[in-house]
Amino acid sequence: MDFRYLPMTETDKKEMLETVGVQSTDELFSDIPEDVRFNGELNLKQPTSEAELKNELTAMANKNTNVKQYTSFLGAGVYDHFIPSVVDHVISRSEFYTAYTPYQPEVSQGELQAIFEFQTMISELTGMPISNSSMYDGGTALAEAVNLSAAQTRKKKILVSKTVHPESRAVIETYSKGPNLEIVEIDHNNGKTDLNQLEKELDEDTASVVIQYPNFFGQIESLDKVNELIQNQKKTMFIVSSNPLALGYLTPPGEFGADIVVGDTQVFGIPAQFGGPHCGYFATTKKLMRKVPGRLIGQTTDEDGVRGFVLTLQAREQHIRRDKATSNICSNQALNALASSVAMSSLGKHGVKKMAVLNMQKARYMKQRLEESSISVVSEGPFFNEFVIKLSNSVSATNDKLLDKGIIGGYDLGLVYPDLENHMLVAVTEIRTKEEIDTFVKELGDING
Repeated sequence: MDFRYLPMTETDKKEMLETVGVQSTDELFSDIPEDVRFNGELNLKQPTSEAELKNELTAMANKNTNVKQYTSFLGAGVYDHFIPSVVDHVISRSEFYTAYTPYQPEVSQGELQAIFEFQTMISELTGMPISNSSMYDGGTALAEAVNLSAAQTRKKKILVSKTVHPESRAVIETYSKGPNLEIVEIDHNNGKTDLNQLEKELDEDTASVVIQYPNFFGQIESLDKVNELIQNQKKTMFIVSSNPLALGYLTPPGEFGADIVVGDTQVFGIPAQFGGPHCGYFATTKKLMRKVPGRLIGQTTDEDGVRGFVLTLQAREQHIRRDKATSNICSNQALNALASSVAMSSLGKHGVKKMAVLNMQKARYMKQRLEESSISVVSEGPFFNEFVIKLSNSVSATNDKLLDKGIIGGYDLGLVYPDLENHMLVAVTEIRTKEEIDTFVKELGDING
């Protein structure tokens, strides 16, 4: 899609200044002390023609490495999955990509139905009765869940497993500062949450326990055992951050007693696009329905008995007293929720399950090939489409050499886990071919001797 930048002319500038009632830009900013104002010329290039500018920006963009030209085995929260072509066709329709919050249901039925279908599919995947109409991304959805648990239980202590995505843990830390929550991180043991430490830390002051499923290392956490520990504490809530694609095959967290299930639907219809924007989901129990951040779309019938859709709950700061609002989430990138809805609808129930199974099968094929090539596979338990390997060289140096071969390597775990230096987290999705996997294993073996 081509957009044009319309510059402000001197006439435009003069008209605006006259409308405001000042003679110059300096007068407009006169309330700002001169010693903090910038005096001089900005270090900018000289203006150029649109054609020249387009060529320059294209050349800069071509310096980026992308998954269309390179084979990617990088996951760690953002994945290279198949996106049905119908997704772009639907979200490119002007009635969708220009839409704002659907306040007027009588003229927003398409948008409302799309969001309603999103909620329905998320509820089915997670095993939870209620899902909201999406959030910014998985990290903020998880932080919102933590804050909700503290408000609901009136407790301050939050137990967060270190197998939760490190960036999500950082968002939790940020969100917890306002309500002054105590964040206690639970160590990992062989790639899974240390249940012994979790049991010791659980007490009557614990508002919630936060687990990722599959976790950051790709391992499948024992949600049933975690739930058993939580049941011994009154009111403590169970929060699960989950990859919705994995739930196409795995038992949903709702069946393990989860109170809130959150995650990111980037795996369905949303490209990596430099890490965002993505689409968070938030699913929970009917008991917490009025505490859910964001909005809930409901289904009803009009006076003629025709099916219709409405904004059922929207306890946001725009509509009620600010101190009573459940969240400040406003324009929640519903276009991304639509993309995920279209992708899931296109794949269908059986297609989502088949896609999940392919991820598991191909990841296990690569694990087998790596072991045959004497490359240490650290992960031992059941996993989804990611696992950890240990290299003889640094991950950074290895990835540089892989990039020269047209391969995007895995995530360097040593960046966030000091005890996992030279450990790489690799991801295998359904679009990776046998040839690509075999090439990766061969190149990795050559680099690591």
